[in-house]
Amino acid sequence: MAIVRRKCFISYHHADQDAVNAFVRRFDHERDSFIARGLGEEMPGDVINSTNTDYVMAKIRERFLSDSTVTIVLLGRCTWARRYVDWEIQSSLRRGEQTIPNGLLGIKLPSFTSFPQRFHDNLSSDWPRVDCYARHMEYPGSTEELVSGIEAAYQRRATHAHLIVNPRDRMGYNRQCQ
Repeated sequence: MAIVRRKCFISYHHADQDAVNAFVRRFDHERDSFIARGLGEEMPGDVINSTNTDYVMAKIRERFLSDSTVTIVLLGRCTWARRYVDWEIQSSLRRGEQTIPNGLLGIKLPSFTSFPQRFHDNLSSDWPRVDCYARHMEYPGSTEELVSGIEAAYQRRATHAHLIVNPRDRMGYNRQCQ
């Protein structure tokens, strides 16, 4: 059975650039598990030079999110503190007449400490576990494991969109991460 390669927007903190490059090389370039979209050394994309946050987000939506179906958040030590990660998650979860939200999958890097707040808002904290929109996993040990996680996030776009939690304002500034 052939693998369905989903277009995935990769969101991450630039402090994790080496780990992100290795992830994209391994699972996109070498194993064809998905098609990487986003801003990074291993991904095709222009840098957006502007200090206007609305403009930057509009360009990210237009160039990268509009043709992706799943957002993968690579979760490192300080990912939770990065405002661009928050903005990318917010845009990924947007719904509208012409807009279908992206599936949302968090992948824990070895340095993982905590989830970004908007990502956490889309995880269930109830016990016993109640269903939620976002999915997360440990760093995949195989192509099959990653493809399964991406596919589950992709399917939730239709089956779990009613569970999206996205009311908070965008982060204005990066948070301090030690």
